[in-house]
Amino acid sequence: MTDPLSADPRGFTGPVPVVGAHVPHVRSLWDPRVLWVTLGSVSLIFLAALTSLALTTVMPIVSADLDGDALYALAFSGTLATGVIGMVAAGAWSDRSGPVTPLATAVALFVAGLALDAAAPSMELLVLGRLITGLGSGAQIVALYVVVARVYPADLHGRVMALFSAAWVVPSLVGPFLAGLVTEQLHWRWVFGGLAALTIVAFGMIAPRLMHLSEQSATPREPGVGRRLLFATVIAAAALALGLTGELTASISAALGWAIAVVALAVVGVAILPLLPRRTLRGAPGLPSVILMRGLIAGALFGAEIYVPYLLIDRYGFSPAWAGLGLTTAAIAWAISAHVSGRHGDRIGNARIAVIGSLLLLTAAAACAVSAILTLSPVVPIAMWSFAGFGMGLMYPRLTVLTLAYSDRANEGFNSSALQISDSVGASATIAVMGLAFTSLAATGSGFPVVFGIAAVLALAAIVPGLRLGHAQERS
Repeated sequence: MTDPLSADPRGFTGPVPVVGAHVPHVRSLWDPRVLWVTLGSVSLIFLAALTSLALTTVMPIVSADLDGDALYALAFSGTLATGVIGMVAAGAWSDRSGPVTPLATAVALFVAGLALDAAAPSMELLVLGRLITGLGSGAQIVALYVVVARVYPADLHGRVMALFSAAWVVPSLVGPFLAGLVTEQLHWRWVFGGLAALTIVAFGMIAPRLMHLSEQSATPREPGVGRRLLFATVIAAAALALGLTGELTASISAALGWAIAVVALAVVGVAILPLLPRRTLRGAPGLPSVILMRGLIAGALFGAEIYVPYLLIDRYGFSPAWAGLGLTTAAIAWAISAHVSGRHGDRIGNARIAVIGSLLLLTAAAACAVSAILTLSPVVPIAMWSFAGFGMGLMYPRLTVLTLAYSDRANEGFNSSALQISDSVGASATIAVMGLAFTSLAATGSGFPVVFGIAAVLALAAIVPGLRLGHAQERS
């Protein structure tokens, strides 16, 4: 086997030697030596998730205030697109000089974007703020993954990722209500301003405890960083084009929308190759399969879940508040299964987690498709969508743990950014294709079964790389 410390980071996929932790003999996330790192990291993840959900809640009001209907979709898709650039930059930077400076820069961009949104006098400036926030949020998550790899011993990585999953889930329970309450009682600008202030406080918890991680301890193995950033920018542009195809289909021509989508997907497929480990799209055993599976399940879950409330409103006459019930049950199930995965993942096994999780996601999507066709009781899609949440909670943190286990100190940033890029691109591409299909089939009434059918196919496909995940150093 090639020496892992001298190989190209995209070519190495096997287990790597575990480098001694900076904080030795830590056996708990709440050990006083890492307590503030734990609290600060989880708080930053929580606030990033809360920001995403707050935007969903307040955006209709923002758009009305700023007369910005034409840029409504771009305010969502733009953040995801620029996040890919942030992920690549933070990964390369973290491998070269440690995660502290990249994390500080990411937080600064995130806060600057929120501050611009809070003060934006026009929709154009608000969208600019969203693009800046996307750069920061994409870089922030990658830098935090490197922090986890550098601070905590390997046997605690699963528990950290379970906490990160919970930090994404909890905002789905309280975020929409809190954002709506602040908007009603104060103003939507306070939502963005408040999140910016809280992010500064959260970073203050973690920053002083990470200064010892700034030193470079291994030779980075990332040739062509500038080239990779160029490819990330191309992906971002193609993702923005994909996000606009649904509107083109509805307003101009379905054929034009599909043509642009096909070209954009082809561009993404070529440009993403240098940003992932070699043989990822072929599902090679080890790290490539971990990265590929993450993109497939992200596309299945995040693509389909935006249609669950839509189905309940359109077919069952639910109010918007009650329509969110399906997502709430899934969020609770996700939190429970993430805890199970974090504590018992080694005992369950990677292949078993992948198969069980994918089948649960497949079952949920199929149940929603059948409900749309036969107009079954609304209890069916609400209850069955919780299966999707449970399956994702099992798989999501485990795939992150595996990514870190397949990494060493010289490529933690590259691999972490690859995982997040696969996640973001998988979700955004699937959402765009589902949107095109839904819009094209609106007149026939078969849009819901088709989008949930796409999710079911992706969940089934995820089993193939799931059986090839292997084992690295994730076992305690």
